[in-house]
Order: sequence, then structure tokens, then C-alpha cells
Amino acid sequence: MKKRQLLGGLTILTLTLALTTGCANLEKLGITKKNDTTEETTTTDTTQSSEAKINLNSLVLPQLDKTIADNESAVKMVTSEGTMTIKLFPELAPKAVENFMTHAKEGYYNKTKFHRVIKDFMIQGGDPKGTGVGGESIWQEEFAPEISNQLYHINGALAMARTNGDVSEKTQGSQFYIVQNHQDTADGLLIDDYPEKIIEAYRNGGTPFLDKEYSVFGQVIEGLDVIDKIANVEVEADASGGQPSKPKKDVTVKSIKIIKEASKPKKDSSKKETKKTTDETDMTDSTQSN
Repeated sequence: MKKRQLLGGLTILTLTLALTTGCANLEKLGITKKNDTTEETTTTDTTQSSEAKINLNSLVLPQLDKTIADNESAVKMVTSEGTMTIKLFPELAPKAVENFMTHAKEGYYNKTKFHRVIKDFMIQGGDPKGTGVGGESIWQEEFAPEISNQLYHINGALAMARTNGDVSEKTQGSQFYIVQNHQDTADGLLIDDYPEKIIEAYRNGGTPFLDKEYSVFGQVIEGLDVIDKIANVEVEADASGGQPSKPKKDVTVKSIKIIKEASKPKKDSSKKETKKTTDETDMTDSTQSN
């Protein structure tokens, strides 16, 4: 089985556009350049053209608000290194949130390890095997990423890890990661591609080169110091070699407790009322005709 590693399918072109200061780190993580094709160029141009019509600065950016809104859920993740409070965004990433919340309720993540830790990048967990090759979704099959222009990889973002493949393919299971990076990563980000408030947030850290490639579905609002503590544990290379990222001591998720579930939107009764009124009118007309 393939490992759900971050950065598996990104191109140097995409990364260069998003972040010019991260090249050294990307090289260490084994990023290779893919051959550019006319189809890829056309797709990119179409996407950029469509995004240009959106006023990014008018969008609601829920990660920047520490309060938990009615349409958001929240959990407490209790780890061996401390507790984090995380709010989730079911309206923007419904499948990822449903998957995570259901697994949490059923104790699926209890006693699982943060099996992959890279300081100034992220901490990754959610695999019952603790190796990076295990775990499945609540549907017993992988599901596709949900990309939103309202969610970004700022410091403390919770997102879905996935196997290699295009962002449109079903590549997500149970594994997740939390962004851990306090370095200014705003240089090179364009206001045509990012809301101004998100660019400012990236001055306090994050991994913008992962945007539009991985599903962000939550944000740590309390316990950022716990992420830092986990990110600073001693690591070593795993059996496959490569960059040291396996904690020498077990760092575990003890439990994930649901502290709030998003309010379900009220059903719009106006349409039913309109249909009822229309039906009554038709019946009246029919009666009068007879």
C-alpha cells in the first residue's frame, strides 16, 4: 500500500508560483519536476481566469476567527504531549469533516501515533498501524480532496494526507496532518491568488505550497504550543530511509472528544409553501372552470 505522504504529486512549477522561499525544503522532500503539457497549461489558465472573477477579499475566512460559529464543529484532541482544541468546517469540507468526526466518535484514532513529524512543516497521524500505510475512510474507500478558496495551510491548519495522484482523484483515507511552521512564508504570494488577510496570516507561518493540493478542514484554536512540542521531538529515519521523520519515542493521540457539532441548516419552507399555494390556485381555477 502507498504511504500517504505530503507533497507526493506537486510540481516545481506550482510550488515556485506559490512559495519561492521553500525550495530547499522541497528538494529535501523529494519533489521532482513533471513535464509540462499543453493540457496542464490550458487547465491552469482556465482556473486562473475563473478565480480572477472572485473577489477573494470578500470571502469569509473562518480560520482567522477563534470563536466557534453555529455552522462549525469542534473537538478536543488529547495527546501524550497535551491537548488541542480544533474547530472544523463542515460546510467547506463536508466529507473530510464527516469522516474525521465519525472516526473520532467511534474511537478510531484513540492510541494512534503521530508517525511522521517534520519540524517547521507538519505533524502527521491518523493511521491505526502507525506506519503511514494504514487507515481507511468511514466509507471503506478513499475519497477525493475538497479544495476551498476559504481555507488555507496557515500555521495550525488541520488537513487530510493522501496518496499520490491528481487532486481530483480519490486519494484520502483516515490520515491527517497539522501544519507546524512559524516562519514568514508570505513572500511571493500574490493578491490575485490569495485574500490579503491570508497573506498576512502567512507572515506568522504556514505552508502555502500545499494550497489547492490538499484538503484543509479544520484549524487549531487552542494548543498551538502542543503542536510545537510534538514537532520538536527527536526523530529518526524509518525502515524506508529518507528524511528522518519517525519519532524516537511514541507520541500518541489518547482521544478525540467532540465538544460541539455544527447546527444543521434550517430547511427552506418557502419553496414548499409556494408549491402548495400554486397547487391550491390550480385547483381553484379547475373548480371555477367546471
